[in-house]
Amino acid sequence: MSGGVDSSVAAALLKAQGFEVIGLTMYFDFSPGVIKDAKKVAKKLNIKHYTLNMQNALQEYVIKDFCQEYINGRTPNPCVRCNKFIKFNYLLKIAFSLNATYLATGHYAKVTRSQGHKATGYLLKKAKDKTKDQSYFLYRLNQQQLEHILFPLGGYTKEEVREMAKSFGLSVADKLASQEICFLPNQDYREFLKEYIPGHIKPGPIVDKDGNILSEHKGIAFYTIGQREGLGIAKGYPLYIIRIDPPSNEITVGTKEDAFKKEFLVKELSFILEPIKNKVVLKVRIRYNHKEALAEILPIKNKIKVKFKKAQFAVTPGQSAVFYDKDIIIGGGIIEKVLN
Repeated sequence: MSGGVDSSVAAALLKAQGFEVIGLTMYFDFSPGVIKDAKKVAKKLNIKHYTLNMQNALQEYVIKDFCQEYINGRTPNPCVRCNKFIKFNYLLKIAFSLNATYLATGHYAKVTRSQGHKATGYLLKKAKDKTKDQSYFLYRLNQQQLEHILFPLGGYTKEEVREMAKSFGLSVADKLASQEICFLPNQDYREFLKEYIPGHIKPGPIVDKDGNILSEHKGIAFYTIGQREGLGIAKGYPLYIIRIDPPSNEITVGTKEDAFKKEFLVKELSFILEPIKNKVVLKVRIRYNHKEALAEILPIKNKIKVKFKKAQFAVTPGQSAVFYDKDIIIGGGIIEKVLN
């Protein structure tokens, strides 16, 4: 229970369905306000509530990687790691220690039993509300976890969830949605990096595709593939970051067309049911707000080569590439290298 409307309604729905519900709230140094709201909801629902200090786990499994990825010129997705290492690993173990059978969250996604698939087990699917669907962040869940996970909001829209919050009499019914990356004050990752890794922020050249120096950047950690703003270059036409090279501390810019790519390699693979063993065609999403597109998926040893049918804008190392078969999540991995 984060103190927000989604997790609060998830708890209320399960209570209404006859489950014995226990509230768990993760406490971080930057989030004292969430506990007050979560406790208020727990009191309203008449359920037990526990607060868990998770700052050390967040630091070890999420923040360290977040900083290191930016140092290496990549753009990480901390929510994917948080779900894998904290929410559905550490928190699930806490739930089991309290003799709970399931861990439920306010994520917009669905878990179902497989029907008509070669392998039997649990499937992860998109939520009813496609504008709020969070399946992209959950592709690293495994069968052992999915067996004990409930997503009560998967069949509802955000508007329906807010209406239910009002009908349950929850004080958080009109509370604004939580920020995208919870540990970033004001969502300013650059200020965060200045504080955490000041020694790794070094200016360097911004060059064109021919290697001509056009300007100076403030540190590669402050930039990402496809970025247009903040380059300080007047060319008469828009320039976009098309490559970041940590060894040379160099950023390369080009036209928007140059930022469209077709092929890339994916590492650290994770699959919901079975690994992809042969070439298949699936839809692939390369970041949360990207509309998935058709691509050939080709296994190469312990990696996958993805080749889009049509080039996509800003394929970014460090982000997750997630594979979809209609509304079913097959799996995914981390974008390692853009090929062409």
